[in-house]
Amino acid sequence: MSQMRVAQINKAGAEFELVSRGIPDPGPEQVRIRVAACGICHSDAFVVDGGFPGLQYPRVPGHEVIGTIDALGDDIDHWQSGQRVGVGWHGGHCFSCESCRSGDFVTCENQQICGISYDGGYAEYMIAPVEALVAIPEALSSVEAAPLLCAGVTTYNGMRHTGAKAGDVVAIQGIGGLGHLAIQYAHAMGFHTVALSRGTDKKDLALELGADTYIDTEAENAVEALQKLGGARVIVATAPNPKLMSSVIDGLGVNGQLLVLGASPEPIEVSPFQLLMARRSVAGHPSGAPHDSEDTLNFSALRDIKTRIETYPLDEVNAAYKRMIENEARFRVVLTMA
Repeated sequence: MSQMRVAQINKAGAEFELVSRGIPDPGPEQVRIRVAACGICHSDAFVVDGGFPGLQYPRVPGHEVIGTIDALGDDIDHWQSGQRVGVGWHGGHCFSCESCRSGDFVTCENQQICGISYDGGYAEYMIAPVEALVAIPEALSSVEAAPLLCAGVTTYNGMRHTGAKAGDVVAIQGIGGLGHLAIQYAHAMGFHTVALSRGTDKKDLALELGADTYIDTEAENAVEALQKLGGARVIVATAPNPKLMSSVIDGLGVNGQLLVLGASPEPIEVSPFQLLMARRSVAGHPSGAPHDSEDTLNFSALRDIKTRIETYPLDEVNAAYKRMIENEARFRVVLTMA
């Protein structure tokens, strides 16, 4: 049997172990992907730390996968061997729950998650259900496209569903893995794009990425600065810090929305009065289904949205993961399998 290398976690709290496995065959309505690149996401900590209910070990993480189909299971007629595809966080759905019956696959009650429900892209090959596949535009390289299947679709898809219109003030809180993409998408969508960050270290970068206004939250009151602009139609909270999210709610204008994308178990504090008088709201948004990822990739190619990336070979997975989890990367880390 032909062999492949995978980086697996054997138990919660362990480091990655590089092992050889037999290359698996796809079952019905599955494909086998020869992986070219896989992004390392903060959510991969669910596997490393054992933070997801029902997780089975050993497990290969990775839900920002780009590669080519090299084998197809039975009953597949709209994907081809050799076609470049991706798999994101949304790793499959059941087609039969109430959400699926209404076409809202991303909230499927039985949703699978790539790299958690089954082995993901920290490997030379992986198996994926056909409904999870994302077509990749030729204009994007595999390394460029990988982080867009999580960080990209989360920010782009979240903002396009807020109801904000061109010219509206949209503030991006945090300039990191999500935030540096959110600034670019907000600029490309025609919003008055405001970057919120502490200090001036990232000011030049924020303006380069497309921010129209930069607010140094150390030097000035972010709420007052946003209200001078008329109040934000949307504040996109990308940093997983509920205290920071709570601190800017009063910077929203009438009908303003705090869009929460940074995941944290801690509560956001907001009083009814903060919401009632100006019809403000607090909302979250999951990443997206495969068609949302395709929209994200195509828009990124159309408007030249670029992820700031650091690449590592699969052999250096432990160093790569450490750089991500310690927030040292600028801004996304991608494993390559060549």
